[in-house]
Amino acid sequence: MPQLNPAPWFTILVFSWAIFLTILPLKVGAHTFPNEPTLQSTDTPKTESWTWPW
Repeated sequence: MPQLNPAPWFTILVFSWAIFLTILPLKVGAHTFPNEPTLQSTDTPKTESWTWPW
């Protein structure tokens, strides 16, 4: 049964994982966002207590 011969499929598996682990992280790491995130202020806003009308 030729399906059980691991010789060609193992090399395809190794080369595909080599591509996934070398080329793709470089492409993902080079991605830049179009808008830089803005920093939020660290001070907390002053909250007023609610006065109920009834």
